[in-house]
Amino acid sequence: MGMPGDPIRPLTIALCQFAPRKGDTAANLARLGRLCAQAATLEPRPQVVQFPETALSGYFVEGGVREVAVTAGALAYELDDHYRTACAAAGITVVPMDVVVGFYERWRDTLHNSAAYITLGLDDGPPVLRHVHRKNFLPTYGLFDEERFVERGTDIRAFETPWGRAALLVCEDAWHSLSGTLAALDGAQVVFVSSAAPARGPWPRHDGVAGPYSAARWERLIRDIAEEHGVYAAFVNLVGSEGGKRFFGTSHLVGPGGDVRGRAPVWDESFVSITVDLDDLVRARADSPLLSDLRVALPHVLDNVRRITDGITPAVLYDGPEPAAADLLRQARDFHTGEFPVPTGALTRAATVRALPEQLPVVRHGLRDHGGPPPLTLDAPLTEEWLTGFLHEEMTRRGYGKAVVGLSGGVDSAVTAYLAVRALGAENVIGVRLPYRTSSSDSLAHAQLVIDALGIESRTIDISGAVDGYLAHEPDADGARRGNVMARTRMIALFDLSARYRALPLGTGNKTERLFGYFTWHADDSPPVNPIGDLYKTQVWQLARHLGVPAVIVDKAPTADLIAGQTDEGDLGIPYARADEILNGLLHGYSHEAMRARGFGDDELALVERRLNGTHWKRRPPATALVSQSGIGESYLRPVDY
Repeated sequence: MGMPGDPIRPLTIALCQFAPRKGDTAANLARLGRLCAQAATLEPRPQVVQFPETALSGYFVEGGVREVAVTAGALAYELDDHYRTACAAAGITVVPMDVVVGFYERWRDTLHNSAAYITLGLDDGPPVLRHVHRKNFLPTYGLFDEERFVERGTDIRAFETPWGRAALLVCEDAWHSLSGTLAALDGAQVVFVSSAAPARGPWPRHDGVAGPYSAARWERLIRDIAEEHGVYAAFVNLVGSEGGKRFFGTSHLVGPGGDVRGRAPVWDESFVSITVDLDDLVRARADSPLLSDLRVALPHVLDNVRRITDGITPAVLYDGPEPAAADLLRQARDFHTGEFPVPTGALTRAATVRALPEQLPVVRHGLRDHGGPPPLTLDAPLTEEWLTGFLHEEMTRRGYGKAVVGLSGGVDSAVTAYLAVRALGAENVIGVRLPYRTSSSDSLAHAQLVIDALGIESRTIDISGAVDGYLAHEPDADGARRGNVMARTRMIALFDLSARYRALPLGTGNKTERLFGYFTWHADDSPPVNPIGDLYKTQVWQLARHLGVPAVIVDKAPTADLIAGQTDEGDLGIPYARADEILNGLLHGYSHEAMRARGFGDDELALVERRLNGTHWKRRPPATALVSQSGIGESYLRPVDY
């Protein structure tokens, strides 16, 4: 007999968030087999192990989908083989186990982003493929371009499993409330949501849970699915980094009352095993019978759906005007109480204006109190963890253990160096000072402060000879040309030192500079990995203070140090604090009118937009004349880390 409080109908689910090797389906299948074997050793043993979306290949494979797609049958048989092999290698008894696996699927000569529900490890036969869900809603906006590479599924339904009834959703499916509704109406007790959601939103959260803003948004979605329909909802997300986009994990399981039963950590690979009681469904649905209400109302709901899809606009119906008491008495026998169509023309009625008995206090909220662009305030510890993880994973994927950073004495290169040391270790970072003969002595001294504070290896290479050797043949070069020659010479030196030390150069350009085009093309923007390129200048300052960059570097006026007395804000014609607010608004779709309402003037709005719109070419690869159907970067698409 169980102890009081033991589950009556127990179900144990293991949520496994992990980072697949990009494009390597063979290695990922073997890894999934080992993870299933590990799950078989957990106590209590899970009946279901759930893996993320595209666990077989990684998510952002672009045109590589056709190369990594497999049939669901092949996936089931190969995963079963790998599970048995891993168990044998570890001396583990093979036990039946259900798994949910996200993968790119080849089905009827089309490609899909799918999730399969498979029973592995059966004693008396091959694996059982119980269901395949093909993602219905394909995000094709922002970071995503799915509809270019895969076809839509058109079916959402529940299915039978050894323990009960389940349904599968893939990522964007869960953002449409109707998906969870269909699954619940079809009898699902657990809705498994597999995702490859990149982290976005480094500003502070107010719910006390670690992770980026997008993690909080996902948790609200999963809780809504569970609570509205009285089901369990399990969410498993990728971790790892793909092409600069880092997946945040925080996989979790939510009970039918909307309560989070267990949660995985942010960023890290992990197993989370959670045992629940399916009888909680009965209790939750008795307390809040929303699903029952929906079933009763469903015929009318479907009528409305048909009316909407058919484009039928019904007449607005209402009871007629209330007759006076005398009219009711006079017409009691034949007064019509039916519904009347709305008459043409405006309806009028007499209005009596009465003075309010008292004036109520009025609370006025400005535009910044509600809505507006995302905040520029950083959750600095989260951002540090985010960016150091990004650096470590990108460097490892590219086969580099060391980094080289050009230290200018400014805050951007200092922050990059601090992040590199925390990601790779001080022994694996080389700081390089590259002065020109007119460079400020403060720049050299401040760069040395960073070197000393971090304890990293350093080099100092005077570029005056190289620059002057070229400029001797161009005596009429103005300040801008001379500055560009210096910047490109510095990048030549960094890439050469990269070859010497087998150390990847790291970029140090911030988002404000990149949007303004305030950098030398094919110089400052050349390093292949940049940890701070999506942080505005004001955010770099916030992160610098958190990381402990010396105050003299953080607080000084930023300068490219190409000409004596030059400052960034003098060149740009606007303070960074104002520029960042405007850029943040414009990039999130706020018009000049909306920004004026937030206190920005026409002159500064025009200045920012002129610089933004006039420098798109600096943020794109060189334009290539397309003469074929397989243009590189247009039709032939492969991510940088594929």
